[in-house]
Amino acid sequence: MLTPQHIDRVVSLALEEDAPWGDLTSETLIPATATATARLVARESGVFSGGAVFAAAFTLTDSAISVDLLVADGEAFETGDELASVTGPARGVLQAERIGLNFVQRMSGIATQTARYVERVAGTKARIVDTRKTTPGLRAFERHAVRSGGGFNHRFSLSDAVMAKDNHLAVLTAGGISVTDALLEVRSRLSHTTHLEVEVDRLDQIESVLAAGVDTIMLDNFSLDELREGVALVAGRAIIEASGNVTLDTVGAIARTGVDVISSGALTHSIRSLDLGLDVALSADPDAVPR
Repeated sequence: MLTPQHIDRVVSLALEEDAPWGDLTSETLIPATATATARLVARESGVFSGGAVFAAAFTLTDSAISVDLLVADGEAFETGDELASVTGPARGVLQAERIGLNFVQRMSGIATQTARYVERVAGTKARIVDTRKTTPGLRAFERHAVRSGGGFNHRFSLSDAVMAKDNHLAVLTAGGISVTDALLEVRSRLSHTTHLEVEVDRLDQIESVLAAGVDTIMLDNFSLDELREGVALVAGRAIIEASGNVTLDTVGAIARTGVDVISSGALTHSIRSLDLGLDVALSADPDAVPR
């Protein structure tokens, strides 16, 4: 998902938004001949993500800028660690600074929080996965960050799989057809490569859904006792996803019920950007003047 072409497209839009007619401050105050070196430094510990995005903010601003990434996406770091270095024309470095930081701080925040969730389910078979509750336009960036933290991705978009929720089922069965028959009809029209997932919110719905041969069954907002009972009822006949009320405090207990997947929108929609700073040092020709 996070291809160079996608990175360039999204970062270019961000740069255009931030400086539609150039950086008036830098062009007024900073000599055109000035150069800068900058260090991306961690002001708190975490897990890194977004190195290629950070670099693109600078190189798309000025191709003469070079960026050296000192840690890889998915790598843990401590407070005070240097994560990247930037060298090049000072005007470009200063212009790109905020966009580069905005992306890498948010992506590293997502990776760091995901890693905490993954740590809480260690020793179980449960995978931590994201949802479509992402920032519009930044889904590929944020889902890459989830993977950097050791998590996995749910379907990327509405085009990728069939996922029938309560509202879909209500429409499907409005004419009196049973849930099983409605889902069998859906299955008959799908390619053999298309994944079918169905959400249930009660234990008594499980058997009728499984009878349609679904690939994944989502147990939504189930209590821990209900999750354990649901796992026993499914008995390996489908992948079991748990969703709803997933927090750092609850995710470990949810995993220990035996579910296969735990999805959480909080990995992307309720995240705090990590505190990373760019320390810039300028060097200029003493005879030069801003122009």
